[in-house]
Amino acid sequence: MYKGTPVIDVHGHISTPPHFRAHAYNLLALRTPGEGEVPIPEAAMKQGLERHLRMLDERNVDVQLISPRPVGMMHWERPFIVEAWTTTTNNVIAQQCKLYPKRFVGIGQLPQTPDLNISSCVRELAHCIKDLGFVGAILNPDPGGDRQAPGLNCEEWFPIYEKAEELNATLIVHPSLTRDTRLEIIPHAYQYNNMTEETLATMLLERGGVFERFPNLRIVVCHCGGCLRRIIEAGDVFDATKPITDKGNVCEPSGEAAGGQVGASNKEIPERLDLSRNLFFDTCAYDPWFLSAAIRQRGPKQMVFGTEAPGAGSATRNPQTGKPADDVLATLNSLEFLTEAETLAMVHHNPRRVFPLIEKLGLF
Repeated sequence: MYKGTPVIDVHGHISTPPHFRAHAYNLLALRTPGEGEVPIPEAAMKQGLERHLRMLDERNVDVQLISPRPVGMMHWERPFIVEAWTTTTNNVIAQQCKLYPKRFVGIGQLPQTPDLNISSCVRELAHCIKDLGFVGAILNPDPGGDRQAPGLNCEEWFPIYEKAEELNATLIVHPSLTRDTRLEIIPHAYQYNNMTEETLATMLLERGGVFERFPNLRIVVCHCGGCLRRIIEAGDVFDATKPITDKGNVCEPSGEAAGGQVGASNKEIPERLDLSRNLFFDTCAYDPWFLSAAIRQRGPKQMVFGTEAPGAGSATRNPQTGKPADDVLATLNSLEFLTEAETLAMVHHNPRRVFPLIEKLGLF
């Protein structure tokens, strides 16, 4: 709870007993089409979630949207493997939501492959929303892990956007692993891949015309949207936590040309498309300086609370708060520039607005 109001974490991933990963290995090793479902007894599933629920309680998270762990989505595999594994994964998410209907809300996996597999993804999205009661799905912008997928502004993705808009479902951009050989000496190189792919996704969605074509589509880009702005341009809002009517809060031309020598020609400030109903970012960042900059640049109205607990931030303690790094609520409480109303919006009101299908679940 935060100030007596339930805290909604939009960025969670499933915790599972050993049966789940064992089944994944068998799919990869045996490569048998139509391999049966993995039976996970209820007692084993609950045991696998004990730590998960304890950590949510410790972090004052009341409801968490749970999705597949992105590094385990197998999108780089052959379609028949990916589709079987997607079915298994979504059924496990549904089972966990059924076991703890007041704590977990489902976010589905799509059977993405290097050739995108769009028609199957559209069918699975509909199944997740209509049959399993989920409120959205993960969208991996680079399913092959090889940077060969079309940008998220390209028409190849449009059938998924169209179906999500039709279903009133929300898409969450979260990359998986990378197969870039240059990164093989870097531990947990998927984290670098998250940063680059989320940054590119944000830029393409901001400027690619997707939301002009799909005006009711809602997309959340994880981890604050990747890299943040390091160069300010004319027309940028300097601090999105303050009104743009405040003196000096919108960047203006300096009167000088940009660049070296005689300088590049000045251009008129382009009109910015209003994406306040479409493009959002979660707070899943553990460095308080980075998170502070993200909120100032994106604006509290575009941020939704996300922790990924338990996950990459669970093993480190934030020296500012004395809490684990993925206790993001504690970090938000330590940011003096945020008002109570802004924090409350990020942890409760914004998630309900960005994931409207939550209302059908009767949680609040």
